[in-house]
Amino acid sequence: MDGPLHERIASDLRRRIVSGELPVGAAVPSESQLCEGWGASRGPVRQALAALRAEGLVDGGRGKPPVVRSQAISQPFETFLSFSRWAEGMGRTPGQRTLEIARRPASPEAADALGLEEGEPVVQLLRLRLLDGLPTMIERTTFVWPVGRLLFDHDCDSGSVFAYLSSHGVDLSVARHVIDAIIADDTDAALLKISPGAPLLRERRRTSSATGEPVEYSDDRYRPDIVSFTIENSQQAHPALLRSSNRHEPPHSRRDDPPTPASAG
Repeated sequence: MDGPLHERIASDLRRRIVSGELPVGAAVPSESQLCEGWGASRGPVRQALAALRAEGLVDGGRGKPPVVRSQAISQPFETFLSFSRWAEGMGRTPGQRTLEIARRPASPEAADALGLEEGEPVVQLLRLRLLDGLPTMIERTTFVWPVGRLLFDHDCDSGSVFAYLSSHGVDLSVARHVIDAIIADDTDAALLKISPGAPLLRERRRTSSATGEPVEYSDDRYRPDIVSFTIENSQQAHPALLRSSNRHEPPHSRRDDPPTPASAG
């Protein structure tokens, strides 16, 4: 990994925490151990530990040795549209398996979300998303025809669909998210390697252009033992929706966000 030394130290500790090498409650290597291991001065080491404290991964400081507090890594909203960018940003390996892509008549739900007449042609994409090879999320996405047809010339297993569409001039500026819980049906269970009826976190997303023209509607279903969502807010700022890789923390509560600027990835 390239970049400043403190970022490389933080990334390595992040990887060790998320992988379980440093479980919750475990002591983080001391400043002196990290300095010796990285050939670094205390400045970069302290910057790295401060970043992990800010992310809620470790606590300690002020004379207390740092310990692992959580294995859930939150990511800012600008990465929320792109599973690939989110995973890569925390040092994990994203993957995808395209199960189906087809032109179909719009279902009542998709037509309502996209402002279409029921039965108008749309493109439906079904993908299984992987995190470090582990089945993590199922994407069921419906695109308006002028956008979705671009995907017939694209290998959807090659990476981020949103990055591909953005590179072809598709405006993906605004997204609205609804987060709730749902039980796994037989298809969900088979793909995610869980039992039918197991709980899943569902994110329903409608993405529009800056002028409000609908682009896509997606029903994404996550394994809650791997991913959770966090809302952070303050009196001075609007709430921020975060997606987290999760091992021990329970999924957070449902949120229906107002339209929020979003970038494709």
